[in-house]
Amino acid sequence: MAMSDPLGDMLARIKNGQMANKSVIECPYSKLRENVCKVLTDEGFIRSFKSEDRENNKKTLFIELKYYEGRGVIRKLDRVSKPGRRIYKGTNDMPRFYNGLGILIVSTPRGVMADYQAREANVGGEVLCQVF
Repeated sequence: MAMSDPLGDMLARIKNGQMANKSVIECPYSKLRENVCKVLTDEGFIRSFKSEDRENNKKTLFIELKYYEGRGVIRKLDRVSKPGRRIYKGTNDMPRFYNGLGILIVSTPRGVMADYQAREANVGGEVLCQVF
């Protein structure tokens, strides 16, 4: 059966992995998931990620979670735009999450990026998720 929200599935795996104190989690590969992981790595929310080929030409993402003093670095991770209701924001309409301490991950015509990078590039797009 096909998955209806692949990005939401990856975010749930990250949350569940942190609650279980896992060091590495794995999830099926997609370009969108890889781009979101790149933003999370650049912002310091996860340690690293890599993709590997598995049997039957299936790729898998391995995400190494990050902890500080025994607690997960990611305190809040929520999906904003869902398959049933997409949320698009322009540059001026993009909200600040936790007064600028958290980030919004935005899918723009220039690629997936954090909200402050989208404001600097003066592009809007679909708000994928919010991370604090």
